[in-house]
Amino acid sequence: QKGSKGDACVNGTKGDKGDWGAEGSPGLNGQPGAKGEKGEMGEKGYCGDSGERGGKGQKGKEGMKGEKGNRGDNGMEGKRGPDGLPGAKGDPGVKGAKGELGPPGLLGPVGPKVTRSAFSAALSKPFPPPNNPIKFDKILYNDQGNYSPVTGKFNCSIPGAYVFSYHITVRGHPAQISLVAWNKKLFKSRETLYGQEIDQASLLVILKLSAGDQVWLEVSKDWNGVYVSPEDDSIFTGFLLYPEEPPGI
Repeated sequence: QKGSKGDACVNGTKGDKGDWGAEGSPGLNGQPGAKGEKGEMGEKGYCGDSGERGGKGQKGKEGMKGEKGNRGDNGMEGKRGPDGLPGAKGDPGVKGAKGELGPPGLLGPVGPKVTRSAFSAALSKPFPPPNNPIKFDKILYNDQGNYSPVTGKFNCSIPGAYVFSYHITVRGHPAQISLVAWNKKLFKSRETLYGQEIDQASLLVILKLSAGDQVWLEVSKDWNGVYVSPEDDSIFTGFLLYPEEPPGI
């Protein structure tokens, strides 16, 4: 603390310097001083040594989805994988439209030979000779030539089952007509009439023949009313029903 002021003197001598007083209390803070000038930049320091590698950090949060990239070049074709299992059967599809007619196909091979044997012949004159083959000399069909109008006999060339039939007009006399095979009168039909009456005799039968067998018709003596005219016919017919099968079939 500042000492008390001494008594004034007039033209006195300067007194001795007094002792320092006790330290006073701190004064109030003064106003901030003005900003000092920027100091000069010091020299650049040396680079320090690398620190130790830190540990693995925690996984960060998933980032936002990026924009779609440009399409890359086509890759090389891969090898074919193994075939898969068959799929389930699908439903039937809708029926398609009818296609156009295709070109004609190639000519197929020649089929097996068809065996044929048939004839049909009519009588041209009435009352043929009895006990002899009746010669039906008016040929209606005989392409294979198995029937002879000269002898009146059918000659079998193909073994098998045959159908024979006749339709005979009878007039003026009774008639007895026989179908002959193997030189035997196998089947007979008879018509008994007199005067100018007209009737018909007919027959149909199936026979199994071998090659070389012959079949014909005969009329009996005193029973020869076999008749023909422009209005009435007498016809003898025969044909192969089916050939005999070769052995082993």
